[in-house]
Amino acid sequence: MSENRIFGGATGLAVLDRRRALGLGVGFTATLLLGGRAGAQSTTVKFWDPGLFAVSADGILDKSKSFIYKAVEAYQAANPGETIEITETSGDLTATSNQFRAASIARNGPDMKSAYAGGNVLSFSQFLEPLDAVFSPEEQAKISGWDTVRDGYKTDGNILALPYGAGSYFYVFYRPSLFKQAGVEFVEPKTWEEMLDLGDKLKAGGVNPFWVCNQEGYVGAWVLAALGGGQLGANAFTEMVLRNQPINSPGMIEAYKGFAQLFARGLTNPDAGQVGNGEAVSGFAQGKGAMTIGGSWSNSELLDTLGDDVDMFPIPTLASAKEPGVLAGGPNIAVFVTNYAANKDGAFKFLKYLAEAKTIDLYVQLTQVEPSNHKDADPSLITNRLLREQGERIKSVKTVYPFDNIMPQPVIDLFYRVNATVFTGAQTAEDAVAQLQAEFDKQG
Repeated sequence: MSENRIFGGATGLAVLDRRRALGLGVGFTATLLLGGRAGAQSTTVKFWDPGLFAVSADGILDKSKSFIYKAVEAYQAANPGETIEITETSGDLTATSNQFRAASIARNGPDMKSAYAGGNVLSFSQFLEPLDAVFSPEEQAKISGWDTVRDGYKTDGNILALPYGAGSYFYVFYRPSLFKQAGVEFVEPKTWEEMLDLGDKLKAGGVNPFWVCNQEGYVGAWVLAALGGGQLGANAFTEMVLRNQPINSPGMIEAYKGFAQLFARGLTNPDAGQVGNGEAVSGFAQGKGAMTIGGSWSNSELLDTLGDDVDMFPIPTLASAKEPGVLAGGPNIAVFVTNYAANKDGAFKFLKYLAEAKTIDLYVQLTQVEPSNHKDADPSLITNRLLREQGERIKSVKTVYPFDNIMPQPVIDLFYRVNATVFTGAQTAEDAVAQLQAEFDKQG
């Protein structure tokens, strides 16, 4: 989910976490009026996007690189008189969720909205139109990821959204030049403990081991997905939301304690708990650490900036892992239609256009963030070296769908906060999981 991914799902994003790098919402409405005809009856579909499909840099929109604007342009050219009105909402997860909930209660929200798959969709199920009848069984069979957007995560639950893209996964990116500078030979660590030991060697060689920006708790979300999944199994977080596995389990406590060691051992920049995730890639590119933790949403930016001086490996699991080597991440983005939509038929039509293989291929081609989740995808469109390597790795490992992709939004919001406090030692692992369990129990 699990980015922009800097944004989750989850995940994160808040500003597009793991989930956070396709762009930052800049809070304006932009309506494309291409392909219109004089005298044609106009119909408008209102689409809200919290920076998941649009791309902006420093608050300046670049429509030439923004998937949603390119897709809308093509759609409107092929459907004269039909308008898709895009409103870019806040990239902060809590803010955009609160905005959508308030608008939906008042029944004056959008016809369609992009969101993170999993809990960020299911949390709003009371406002969403089921899509089972919109996509035929044949169409559903062409697309993967439906399990992440079914009501209650049940195999027969209503489909609440269209899963978009094959997902993002979490990695440790490293710079070979800084390992060389420290006089340390890089050997890919197989466990979390081996990675920490590698960090000790870099520190002894005069190089900061990790550049970490965990002010919002996003880095914690990605690490906890890997460490928690390793301790509790690949289905750990789904089992939690189904109430078959408690959140306040010994495995989650060990995962939090392992994460906290990164800061406690002095292996990060001293201000790692105060630096925002928006500085993750830029600081890493400036040489502020030999390694950084992020996700595939950063692939293009890292390669554009560092060229051959960047590579990656999956976030390793603890030595005591029940499921060693599990890879954290998964379906990241989804699109839904509201059950109060003023133009529901128009929304369904545009949603089906988004679900076409050629449209998802455009998304892959423009972003180079994740592969397509359509069976008829064109794999040659993946030109990013890191994304190709990641695609090969995923074929041979088990994956775990992250905590912040699956849980209800109030639990996700708390999760980010305790990730930040446990990391710096301001809160114990035991207290953090107890709070998360209590918040989840409140959701009913």
